[in-house]
This record gives sequence, C-alpha cells and structure tokens, in this order.
Amino acid sequence: MSSEYCQNTIKAGRKVIEMEIKGLKVLADTLDETFVQAIEILFKTTGKVIVTGIGKSGHIGRKLAATFASTGTPSFFVHPSEASHGDLGMVAKNDTVIAISYSGESRELSDIVNYCKRFAIPLIGIVSNPESTLAKNSNVAVILPKSEEACSFGLAPTTSTTQTLVLGDAIAMVLLDKKGFSRDEFRDRHPGGKLGQILIKVKDLMHKDIAMPIVTKGTLMSEALIVMTSKGLGCVGIVDNKGSLIGIITDGDLRRKMSNDLISRKVEEIMTENPKTIIQEALGAEALAMMNNYSITSLFIVDQDNKPLGIVHIHDCMRAGVV
Repeated sequence: MSSEYCQNTIKAGRKVIEMEIKGLKVLADTLDETFVQAIEILFKTTGKVIVTGIGKSGHIGRKLAATFASTGTPSFFVHPSEASHGDLGMVAKNDTVIAISYSGESRELSDIVNYCKRFAIPLIGIVSNPESTLAKNSNVAVILPKSEEACSFGLAPTTSTTQTLVLGDAIAMVLLDKKGFSRDEFRDRHPGGKLGQILIKVKDLMHKDIAMPIVTKGTLMSEALIVMTSKGLGCVGIVDNKGSLIGIITDGDLRRKMSNDLISRKVEEIMTENPKTIIQEALGAEALAMMNNYSITSLFIVDQDNKPLGIVHIHDCMRAGVV
C-alpha cells in the first residue's frame, strides 16, 4: 500500500470520528430538564425497566438494558415485534418503558406505546423529533439533537446511534449514583468475569477461624511448628493475651534463626514483630500489591484492635485471577 493511500484512509477514519465527537458535544450542550425528569421516573420505578426499539435503535436498546441490569436497575430488552405477539405480558404496572426511535414514527412501537397508555405505565421516549408520535405519547421525551451522520451519504445511522448510546450511558450512570449503587453490588453482578476478579475483596479470599495458623505468646516453637505445618500457609501468627497480633514466623524466619535449640525456644524469640496486615474490606489486588512490594507470601487480615480475622496467601489471589 502506498503512503498516500494510507494517509487518505486515516484521514477518512478521523473525519468519521470527529463528526461523531461533534455530535456528542451537541448532545452534551442540549441536555435539558427532560433528562432530569427521565432520571426521576426511573429512580421511582419499583419494578423493571423495559427497553425497546427496532433496527439500530434496538441494538442500542439491548446494550442499555444490559447496562441497567449490571448497575442495580432490573431491566431487559423486549423486541417490539415480539411484544405485539405476547411479550407485552412481560410489562407490568410497576415497570417503566424506554422506547428508542430516531424518527419517533416506527410503526412497530405502536402496540407497546398503546399498552403503556392503556395501563398507565410510564413511557420514556428517546427520539430526535419532538413533534413525533412517540414524543407526543411519552411521559417524558428526551430529544436527540440533529447532527450530521458520519456516513458519506448522510444516511446510515452513525452519529445518531452514538448519541443514543452515550445518552443511555449517561442515564444509567446518573441513576447508579442516585441509587447509591456500591462497588460490592457491582462485583456481585459480575462474579464470573474480569470485573469480578478486579473487585474481589480480601474477606472473600481469606482463610479464617480454625484455618488460621495462630498461637499465643509464650508458646514453644515445637508446638508452633506443628500448627504452621498443619495449616499449610508457610507461616504462623503470634497473638498476645488480648488476642492482638504481635508477630509472625515464616519459613524464612526459620531458616534465618535455625539452631540446635530452636524447638525449645519461645515463639516471641523467633518472630518478626509488627507484621504487615490488611483490612478485610481491601481489594484482593491491594493485598497482592502489598505482598509483591514487601516480598512476602501471606498477609493477616485484622480488625481495628489488630485482632486477626483471617489470612490470605499469594496463591489465593492467583487462584482467584487477581492480577
């Protein structure tokens, strides 16, 4: 390929991107109180949010429904044609419907629009024409500003679908914040994917109760070695008479303190004082970073009184896919 051909192709690609960016800027500038009204309706919805649309609007609608569902708003997509053949039964009185149509005149939406009117189900329209049938029959119509499509014919839905996609994201993210949706709830909805691995907490990985290798101050090393070996984590924690963690003995400590009288010595003579610890609400990624930074393989999880709640090993993080 010639250099001129490459440059012309890149230029054409940039033009499309720049046109769509321009469309998004117009969208941001024209966002008005109808956006607020839509958020209020969705926030007060006690049932599900049903998203519908035909063609490219339907594809965007599926993505919006999936975003809602993963961020604390029960939602699913209903194809308007399927709605006309029985799927309207999925829409209940406590639900809210979001109908997407650039023209606002999609005939396929007529049945679901009439159904909403008949049963007083809130209808939010996302549409470009404020005088369209959909806009006039919606409780709230969020208007997409007119922008030039990035297609060389000005026909293929490009800028308009990008505007709709981003508007949907804006609705979902503002609603997420308004509901106080937490990182924990987000993780619970993504347990099997990369997001679940990123957001997994130390408390979900730790060994606790009898699985913790713990002995009290004054214990002989002969007994501590038995505990350390039986728990299989390569260390043992030492607590004082109040149950607070005061030290740790690792495989490395044993090698450094090896002597003929090792097993007859007390644990406090061998232990490393003030071991590194972490709280149970910390992310697994934080625990892994600490272990890597300090070249250690285990971390005790402690409460505000420095009492051990559990222990996490570097292998626990790796098995959970924390990287």
